[in-house]
Amino acid sequence: MKDLIFASNNMHKLEEVRSMLGLKYNIVSLKQVGYNQEIPENQDTLQGNALQKARVIYNQYHKNCFADDTGLEIEALDGRPGVYSARYAGEHCSFEDNMNKVLAEMQNEQNRKACFRTVIALILDGKEYLFEGRVDGVILREKHGKDGFGYDPVFLPDGFDASFAEMSLEQKNAISHRGRAIAKLAQFLINL
Repeated sequence: MKDLIFASNNMHKLEEVRSMLGLKYNIVSLKQVGYNQEIPENQDTLQGNALQKARVIYNQYHKNCFADDTGLEIEALDGRPGVYSARYAGEHCSFEDNMNKVLAEMQNEQNRKACFRTVIALILDGKEYLFEGRVDGVILREKHGKDGFGYDPVFLPDGFDASFAEMSLEQKNAISHRGRAIAKLAQFLINL
């Protein structure tokens, strides 16, 4: 089994990725390779941030790796929080703070359309590849469910009657933005 460094220490993301790629690849976290600093994320696009993170790890360890960046884009908020989704309520904020800010900003909005987008940057033997996943839905008026992370309790994917936070990991992976991006990454890796 080949090692593939995932430029993340987010245990929720690692669990999702390992459940989808774990049979063919040993997904290694930043902690496992001894990288304990924050990776810079100062680009103004999801693609830019994903590439920046992957390049930092590849340049330091010279091992195959990938990184992702995800954003919640809300139509009524002109695409916000977007690339700032993880720190929308400010530096060192919690998932709860971010959700509360979105709910407050959306309180009087009738247009609840939103999408989650994930961009994965893979560096394999020095070559860079990009994969994108997207899921459309709406922002709920209040939180539903206890599972998941990030904005999962306030996002209802189109065609479903359960928020991401009310779904099992398997259900969410089958339709989520990250799941779709990872599926494209997995298909690419399998076909090598």
